[in-house]
Amino acid sequence: MAGIDALLYKKRFGGELTREEIHEFVTGVTEKRFADYQISAMLMAIAINGMSESETVDLTMEMASSGDMLDLSGISGVKVDKHSTGGVGDTTSLVLAPLVACCGVKVAKMSGRGLGFTGGTLDKLEAIPGFSVSMDTERFMRSVDRMGLAIIGQTASLAPCDKVLYALRDVTATVDVMPLIVSSILSKKIASGADVIVLDVKVGSGAMMKTVEDARRLAKAMVSIGSRTGRRFAALLTDMNQPLGRYVGNALEVEEALDILAGRTEGDLKQVALRLGAQMLRLSGAVETADEGVRLLESKIASGEGLAKFAEMIENQGGDPKVVYDTSLLPKAEKRLELTAERDGFLTHISTNLVGYAAKALGAGRERKEDAIDPAVGLIMNKRLGDRVQKGESLVTLHTGAISDVETAKKYLTDALTVSDEAVNAPPLVYEEIE
Repeated sequence: MAGIDALLYKKRFGGELTREEIHEFVTGVTEKRFADYQISAMLMAIAINGMSESETVDLTMEMASSGDMLDLSGISGVKVDKHSTGGVGDTTSLVLAPLVACCGVKVAKMSGRGLGFTGGTLDKLEAIPGFSVSMDTERFMRSVDRMGLAIIGQTASLAPCDKVLYALRDVTATVDVMPLIVSSILSKKIASGADVIVLDVKVGSGAMMKTVEDARRLAKAMVSIGSRTGRRFAALLTDMNQPLGRYVGNALEVEEALDILAGRTEGDLKQVALRLGAQMLRLSGAVETADEGVRLLESKIASGEGLAKFAEMIENQGGDPKVVYDTSLLPKAEKRLELTAERDGFLTHISTNLVGYAAKALGAGRERKEDAIDPAVGLIMNKRLGDRVQKGESLVTLHTGAISDVETAKKYLTDALTVSDEAVNAPPLVYEEIE
């Protein structure tokens, strides 16, 4: 078995690592047999010399098997999951999960918490009084089999190698290295056990990928490599040049998701959720085309089945199901403030990441995993890109609480929003669908 020095030498000079050599590297990382500086050297060698598709497949599968691999074969039917590369006001999981489950497809989803300006699905669900995202594997599988869905937190033993590599990538300028991004995302999803995985790759000022070209490259790599693992993959490139939903903040985003499921509101968040959900249905064989999938999901909103399924999931996970019919039961902020326009014109640019940082300053997000958050705070975007704006009109409503840094949030928002004389067209919601 090659030692870490031999592996480093080979990759430093552009050699292609074998499956056995990648196994040795991943095992050494997981078992803490290698020093951080040795692992960092390998990450930099990969950053400089890249990895072949075969190497990336092997790295993905070895990382996936570095910890627990969920076996969902005991759950009847096709099991589906979805992953987003992260955004602001991106509440698609809470909309599509109950709708897809209503169509007879099993949604077995493990999610994460928010960090930086990106919101986390678990934090949103925990804004529902009593809701628990903790569940042992046996109960998780029973829940998915019986009622069609469950959303819980990722276990510490899921792809533990990725946790080590991810922390070191953050401090070694290797965050944006394509094979490392692909293996990080896919290893956790493959270890989670789903048959079908739909990827939502964000593009724009609030996304990891700033251009369509970069997002397309990432999406194609993940779909190609993911499909070679025996799972069914598809990806959508979706816009993040403005918050996807109008509401940003944990309880606020739950409220918007419930408004969509109840048929009370339309908008971009609903449309993207339906497109993602339709791909999950198509890949699972429930429908033949994505358009048919959108129509089926729409019918589950119209019938009230989607809202009822969300209530069933909430009750199963210890929460108060009455919130789906009475959103006043969700946590509410102490105060509301308006950020108004200083001139007439059109909203022509939004730095979405700054909107996310504004929500974090209010207490809706965290910089470190141990940071406290306030589920009630956040903001509501009252204007979308391309909208006409009048002086004194509210651009954003801030929902604030005891831990809110209001002045910092207002500064972020002032810097984030540009009002100009020339009108602009809103960006497309979905740039491309990749299979």
